Amino acid sequence: MTILKTKADSAQKLSLAQILETVSDGQIPLRFTAYDGSATGPEDAPYGLRLNSTRGTTYLATAPGDLGMARAYVAGDLEAVGVHPGDPYEILGAMTDLQFRRPSAKQIAAITRSIGWDNLLPIAPPPQEHRPRWRRFAEGLRHSKSRDAEVIHHHYDVSNAFYEYVLGPSMTYTCAAYESENMSLEDAQENKYRLVFDKLGLKEGDRLLDIGCGWGGMVRYAARHGVKTIGVTLSREQAEWARKAIAAEGLSDLAEVRFSDYRDVPETGFDAISSIGLTEHIGVHNYPSYFGFMKDKLRAGGRLLNHCITRPGNRSNARAGYFIDRYIFPDAELTGSGRIISEMQDVGLEVRHEENLREHYALTLAGWCRNLVENWDACVAEVGEGTAKVWGLYMAGSRLGFERNVVQLHQVLAVKLGPNGEASVPLRPWWKG
Repeated sequence: MTILKTKADSAQKLSLAQILETVSDGQIPLRFTAYDGSATGPEDAPYGLRLNSTRGTTYLATAPGDLGMARAYVAGDLEAVGVHPGDPYEILGAMTDLQFRRPSAKQIAAITRSIGWDNLLPIAPPPQEHRPRWRRFAEGLRHSKSRDAEVIHHHYDVSNAFYEYVLGPSMTYTCAAYESENMSLEDAQENKYRLVFDKLGLKEGDRLLDIGCGWGGMVRYAARHGVKTIGVTLSREQAEWARKAIAAEGLSDLAEVRFSDYRDVPETGFDAISSIGLTEHIGVHNYPSYFGFMKDKLRAGGRLLNHCITRPGNRSNARAGYFIDRYIFPDAELTGSGRIISEMQDVGLEVRHEENLREHYALTLAGWCRNLVENWDACVAEVGEGTAKVWGLYMAGSRLGFERNVVQLHQVLAVKLGPNGEASVPLRPWWKG
């Protein structure tokens, strides 16, 4: 550990490895090497970071939290050693043991002098980065229809071909439901749709509204079982892909996917509504209108299944971190399952069941990373190396988050009661878990 004690020491220019040692709190668990020839950390460490350029130093020094490291990594100025960029899970796990402390004023001055003022001036981020929150007002107020459409476009209209490589044949971009760890990703995604279908008590001739329908996986599953289904998505590319898939399966008289905001659906009296992976984009302050909308669209006795990423607690900041907000889900907000249940109850829905599928999402993300690694060259050819690296970083980091209970995934089942309190559901759970 480098310690700055004397005037002579403080006048010396620190190497980049010495700077890392100065700001680290405890042992450095991986090997760090830099373009100035310096190095630190165990020489025999299986994983490492290589800083290749002064631009990388600028990114690291001028952006808060994980954003600077993400910028340097996506731009190619910071390399991960010992892992594939499609699945940097192992090095991210090792980096969780890398702790930082605030240097003293004297140490900060020495670090600043060593880096040089020219390298502390902010520079343009990689092109994969979305605008900061304060600049998004040009797209409308937070969670307005226009702004929601823009941020959904940023994330989901990357490339249908890219998503086919990563998600696999199901084209399902939400947590799967595994019966065992040995279940394939495709079978687990089909099992998830079966679970949602059964919880909603759907049967032939019923009407289902699937909001935030993605590429139409739930829509097509329900239609195959004789349910007339409308799906809506704010992604034009998703809607186009889903319509072609519906036509290819001969389901057009039962299934429809609209490029539309869910708030513009005019039909009502649905037997059931599924919301799979949309709540994260709604905004916590919009929950009353969101759940109220769905209640109004249901017939008496109709059921709602809400499936979304959550936080372990209900009091934490709902906004996502810097990397997620700028590279993955702009404007995303997460809260605890307790808040979601309360908001459902407050609009008059009766909650009948909830369950946490946290470990299932970790397994799902591991499957997506395997697909990305196996199809790496094709993915890079489709969207570019920077975007492919963003996805590997995001999915591997999210897997760690689910494994370590930083985030969770909850399904909450609710019913719109009849005029005399009739729930019209069996006395005990009626689905296979």
